[in-house]
Amino acid sequence: MNQIDQYDVIVIGGGSSGLMAAINAAQEGVRTLLIEKNKKLGRKLLLSGGGRCNVTNRTSREALVQHIPGNGKFLYSALNQFDQEDIIRFFRDKGVALKEEDHGRMFPVTDKARTILETLEQTLNQLGVTILTDTPVDCLLFNKEGNPRVIGLKTKAGQTIYGKSIVLACGGRAYPKTGAEGDGYAWAKAAGHTIEPLYPTESPLLSNDKLISQKTLQGLSLQDVAVTVWDDKDKPIVTHQMDMIFTHFGYSGPAILRCSGHVNLYLRETGTDSCRLSLNLQPNLSQEALLEQAEGQRDKQILTILKQWMPERMAQAICQCVAIDESTPYKQLVHKQVQNLLTHIQAFPMTAYGSLPIEKGFVTGGGVSVKEVQPKTMESKLMPQLFFCGELLDINGYTGGYNITAAFVTGTVAGRHAAWASYSV
Repeated sequence: MNQIDQYDVIVIGGGSSGLMAAINAAQEGVRTLLIEKNKKLGRKLLLSGGGRCNVTNRTSREALVQHIPGNGKFLYSALNQFDQEDIIRFFRDKGVALKEEDHGRMFPVTDKARTILETLEQTLNQLGVTILTDTPVDCLLFNKEGNPRVIGLKTKAGQTIYGKSIVLACGGRAYPKTGAEGDGYAWAKAAGHTIEPLYPTESPLLSNDKLISQKTLQGLSLQDVAVTVWDDKDKPIVTHQMDMIFTHFGYSGPAILRCSGHVNLYLRETGTDSCRLSLNLQPNLSQEALLEQAEGQRDKQILTILKQWMPERMAQAICQCVAIDESTPYKQLVHKQVQNLLTHIQAFPMTAYGSLPIEKGFVTGGGVSVKEVQPKTMESKLMPQLFFCGELLDINGYTGGYNITAAFVTGTVAGRHAAWASYSV
């Protein structure tokens, strides 16, 4: 067995959070090791933001937390130490020009995620961080005598590496081709931690609705519509107004992706086999405004009126749902038919029985329970000297720079405090 000299901080995982953890530990002047199972660092980071790397979202702290529905409030203490503006300053100080796009999304001017990765790698090298790639970890090592704490790790090649502090930054289960296989969950459990059940978020929804099974609307895109997820008491769980698309298996597009985690949580928590959604095709108009517009065109056919508010195929589908011939003049409709028509325009019924699996999604829901982690330091409440960051934690946000912000923030805080904690050992 090959024993390697002890490090002050060992970071397991070379993704977004792990890179920041290693950098921040090393900046505190401690001997730092970054260990990664893949042959190269940052494989998932290179895919983020469509390959452009959306490094953060320049929004208010409150809006940031609201866009991280999976335990976003846990981040408040960490954000007091390192927030979105600090992320921007970090990269700009290292010569990376950033630009702001719609909805506060920040990208490198180069439009290349590799710019961000190379900057992080250069910083690691400048700080003298030891990097071991192509080195899968087998297990963590614990001191079971006296005051228990984590003391190191063993690699699958048989190496024993000791560390005063260990940071687990091994990611979740999304994007398995990047090496995200959930290794860290077993190590967290070995340290006594609870793993909240995993579920897909930011993932296309599956449906057996008639319009889906018959492929009536397959491939149809809708712009600026509002999708609402409902609970079993007819109360809205969440609404997102964005674009969406009908697919051969169900629904996708930004509005659907943002709803997907809520759908999966509802299905898991209620044990039901279906979740109800509704689609508002004209969320910026009231029902009274729609009615007024329709009344002003009484001689026109229903399809002609509906096509002003939505694509023709969607209009035809609504006519079919309300059992009205699309060629019928509006003036021939009775009050009940008009109301039914307006209801379907602003609350078109849909259902979903789940989503594509975690491996096909963008983000993992669930993970290491944040109730067992110190929010100010990211240190385990159960195992001294063990720290967590990134997607391994039960934290998940919407796409748009929110997840990588959580990764950079928790990685920074975990790295710093892991370094400070190493002085006490």
